[in-house]
Amino acid sequence: MKAPWSWRGAAAASLIVAALGLGACSKSSRQATEVGSTAPSTTTESVRVTSVELGRAVGADKRVTDPTRSFAPNDVIYATVNTDGSAPSTELKAHWTYQDGQVVHEETQTIAASGPASTEFHVSKPDGWPAGTYRLEVFVNGASAGTQEFSVK
Repeated sequence: MKAPWSWRGAAAASLIVAALGLGACSKSSRQATEVGSTAPSTTTESVRVTSVELGRAVGADKRVTDPTRSFAPNDVIYATVNTDGSAPSTELKAHWTYQDGQVVHEETQTIAASGPASTEFHVSKPDGWPAGTYRLEVFVNGASAGTQEFSVK
C-alpha cells in the first residue's frame, strides 16, 4: 500500500507553500515601498497648518498685523498661513472664492519647512470687491487644511 504522502508530494507541497509565502512577502514589501515613497502623503503628515489669520496688513514676519474678517471693497485682503513641522518641499495653496463658489484667485507657494513658519498670501481688486461672503480654503500638498470665511461690506 502506498503512503498517503510521498516525499515527492511533501516536497512539492513545501515548494508551493514557500512560493506563496515569498509572493506574499514581496507584495507586502512592494506595497510598503509604494505607500512610503508617495511624496504628498509623507510631506502632508510632517507639515501641518496650525492657524490661518486674515487681515488688512502684514508685517515683515509675514504675520497679519491688522486682523479682521470684515473688509471694505478696496481693501487688500491678507492671509497668513502658520505651519509647523519639517519637510524639504511642501506645497501650500490658497483658494479664494466668492459666495456662489466663483473662484476669485488661487495661488500656490512651495516652502521648505523646518519648524514653525508663516507664509503670506493676498488678493486685491483695484475696481473694488463686490459686497458679500467670501471663503479662503488652504491646502497642504493638495489636501484641504481648513477654511476661513470673511465678508466685504
